[in-house]
Amino acid sequence: MTAANPAFPALPNGAGAIDAGAPAAFTQTASGLKYRILREGAGVKPAASQSVEVHYHGWLDGGRVFDSSYQRGKTISFGLNQVIRGWTEGMQLVGEGGMIELEIPSDLGYGARGAGGVIPGNATLHFLVELMKVR
Repeated sequence: MTAANPAFPALPNGAGAIDAGAPAAFTQTASGLKYRILREGAGVKPAASQSVEVHYHGWLDGGRVFDSSYQRGKTISFGLNQVIRGWTEGMQLVGEGGMIELEIPSDLGYGARGAGGVIPGNATLHFLVELMKVR
């Protein structure tokens, strides 16, 4: 386990609560993805072939927010096989109704190319994600 991200922002408006016993440190998978389950969730965990509905808050090292469904006030739905590999892997670790913090290395994110002029090349991505529904 590695230490929690010091740039973790305050919970966005509209986010659910974190479990009192949530870990303070990340667990790292074999791929290099780091995660903390902040709320287990009582529902089913999605498979890579399924779609999910989530609320999320994304930021870069240092805390600059680059995207947030919370700020838009609307959840987003997508197929787990249609997003960056870090999301595909990470979202399979949490159950419906749960919350996870992801630290995604660039090779599981947007790599050297970055994304849309908002995410620089080789950036580590940080996400707070609430899994609202598995479809």
